[in-house]
Amino acid sequence: GSIALAAMAVQFVTSGRFETFAGRLGIDVTMAFHKWASYWILAAVVLHPLLYVGGAALTDPGRALERLVGMIGSPRLTTGVAAWLAVVALVALGIFRKSLPVGYEAWRGVHGALAAVAVAGGLHHAVSAGSYAAEPAVRAYWIAVALLVAGSVAILYGLRWRRLHSRPWEISSSSRIGTDLWEIELAPRPGTPPLAFRAGQFVWMSVATRRFPLFDHPFSIASSPLRPTLALVIKEIGDFTRTVGSLKPGTAVGIDGPHGSFTVSGRPASAILLVAGGVGIGPILGILRDLRERRDPRPVRLVYGAGSPDKIVAQDEIAAAADAIDLSAILVSETADPGWTGDTGWIDRPRLERALDGLDRRETLAMICGPDAMITAVADTLVDLGLPMKSVVYERFDYAGGSVAQADRRQAKIFAAVGAALVAAVAAFAWR
Repeated sequence: GSIALAAMAVQFVTSGRFETFAGRLGIDVTMAFHKWASYWILAAVVLHPLLYVGGAALTDPGRALERLVGMIGSPRLTTGVAAWLAVVALVALGIFRKSLPVGYEAWRGVHGALAAVAVAGGLHHAVSAGSYAAEPAVRAYWIAVALLVAGSVAILYGLRWRRLHSRPWEISSSSRIGTDLWEIELAPRPGTPPLAFRAGQFVWMSVATRRFPLFDHPFSIASSPLRPTLALVIKEIGDFTRTVGSLKPGTAVGIDGPHGSFTVSGRPASAILLVAGGVGIGPILGILRDLRERRDPRPVRLVYGAGSPDKIVAQDEIAAAADAIDLSAILVSETADPGWTGDTGWIDRPRLERALDGLDRRETLAMICGPDAMITAVADTLVDLGLPMKSVVYERFDYAGGSVAQADRRQAKIFAAVGAALVAAVAAFAWR
C-alpha cells in the first residue's frame, strides 16, 4: 500500500507536463513510464487487501472471504476502499479511452478527478489506518508525499493557469495547407516574451475563455526558433481540431511550453534523416526550417509520406530549401493523382535505403514522426540498416498502445522488471 501510494504521487510528476523530467528523458519515455507505473500501482493496490487475508485463504477460504467483506464494509477503511476503486477505474479508463463515448476534455477531467480521489483517499487511509502511521518517520514520509502531490497540482492548475492569462498569445493567421491540415501562426501579444524553444518541440494550446490546463491540446511547433512567431500544423481529427479553421486572427490563446525532446540539438551527427508521415510533418517541418535558416552544412535527407498528393504539404518550400542546404527529398503518396511526380506507395525499406545512400549510417541521426505503425516499421528498419538504436529518435502522438519498436520492447522489459521487483518486495514484506 505504501509503495502504491508513493507511486501514485510520482504519477503526478510523470504525466508529461513537467519539462524537467520529460525534457531530459523524452516525452515517449516519460509517458511509457507513466503507463507502466499505472499497471504496477494496480497490481499493488489489488494485492494490498488480499495479502491481509492471504494466509487464511489457503487454510479457510470462507473465513478469508468473510474477513475481506468485513474490511470493505468497515467505516474505518472507507477512504481506503474509495481509493482502491478509484485506482481500478483510472487504469480501466486509460486502457479503454478510445472506446469510450466521451470527448477528450471530459476524459481528462474524469481522469484528474479519479486521480485526486485515489491519492487523497489513499493518504487519509495510510495516516488513519496504516500499521505504522504513528511512527514519526512514517508520518513525515506521508507529509512529504502529500506536499509532492499538492505542489504538482498547484504548479499545473495554479501557476500555469496564471501564465496562460498573464502571457497571452494570439492567432495572427491561419490557412488550410492540405485536405485536412491547417497551419496557424501565433504571435505574442504586447508584453508577452517570445517563446524560447528548440526546433521539434511542442506546446499545449488553449483558446480564448477556455485558457485552463484542462482544456489545452498538444501541438508540434512547425517553425524555427529564430522567428518570434510560432507555426503549428494541426490535423482535423477531433472536436477541437475541427474548429481551428474557424478561429479568427486576434483570437487570444494560451501557450504552455515548450515541451519534448524531439530535437536535433544536443545529438551529434554527421548527417540527418527526417522521416514524416501525415501530420507528423509538423515537427519535422520545424526542424527542416531551422536547419535551412541556420544554413546547416550537414547533408539532410527527407522522406515524407501521406495518403494522397493533396495531403503532402509544403512541397514548394521543401524544393526551395534544397537551394539553401544539402537537402534531397523523397515524397511518397499512397495513391497517384494525375500530375503527381513523386513516388507512389509507402515509406518502405528500399526508399529508406535510397535516402541513406552515400551517408555514414553509424553517424546519421534519424528523426521520425507520424502514425504509430509507421514509426515502428521505420524505426526497426533503420536499426536493421545499421543506424545505432540511440540515433533513431521518434515521437508518438498516441500513447494508448499498439505496435512497438525494438527500443520500445527493450524499454518495456526494463519497466516490467522494475515493476515485478516492486510487487515481489511488497509480497515478501506482507508475508514476512
